[in-house]
Amino acid sequence: MLTDSKRTKAETRTRWRALTALVILSAGLLAAPGARAGAQLYEPLSDSVRVALAAALRDRSPPEPRFASTMEKVDWLADMAERLPARHKPTHAERIEFLQMVRYEAQRAGLDPQLVLGLIQVESGFRRHAISSAGARGYMQVMPFWTRLIGDGDPSGLFDARTNLRYGCVILRHYLDMERGDLYRALGRYNGSLGRPEYPNMVQAAWKRWAYEPGPRLQQVSTPPPPSLPGGLTPTRGPSTLR
Repeated sequence: MLTDSKRTKAETRTRWRALTALVILSAGLLAAPGARAGAQLYEPLSDSVRVALAAALRDRSPPEPRFASTMEKVDWLADMAERLPARHKPTHAERIEFLQMVRYEAQRAGLDPQLVLGLIQVESGFRRHAISSAGARGYMQVMPFWTRLIGDGDPSGLFDARTNLRYGCVILRHYLDMERGDLYRALGRYNGSLGRPEYPNMVQAAWKRWAYEPGPRLQQVSTPPPPSLPGGLTPTRGPSTLR
């Protein structure tokens, strides 16, 4: 028998799922704290790495994230949308659009979408135009020098939502590859604080808060592992990889 609190939570989840399904249908898709960035440090890149990163940045595949089913799509988007701050994402449609972009860019880079949401929460508090004291920009607080290294050289583009998410995910994937999958060290590099525990621990805590819990109808549905991604990128594990 459901307690009052559990019944209220279930009813709220149902309302969010219904609203999310409506937003998705209307869009034709069924087919904050201050910026905490340190400073991603400039490090010389080999020609092969620069070319690979630039190619990963330019890819313009259709931005449609993967879901095991339409039911999972509605459930995941509803769950995540309910948690986004209304101050910076006031409408449900804005939340769905943002979450679709985050999930697509994360999956494309072989990252857990909930990890990316946790990182965005720590870095910018979901503020699209956030700028840190070091000059890092946007949702994922990307340093402008990356646009010169692997992009078009225009740092103003880092305020575009999809562009910022693409840079941030590609850069984090690059650091993960540098550190042979050690997420703790990769996060330190991302924040420019390699060797210090504060930032990786904050992202770890945020990642856990964004953990996805399928609704009752989906709890028995298993999600198959994602296929190989462009450029030899491979998915990371879940939160257990963090130290």
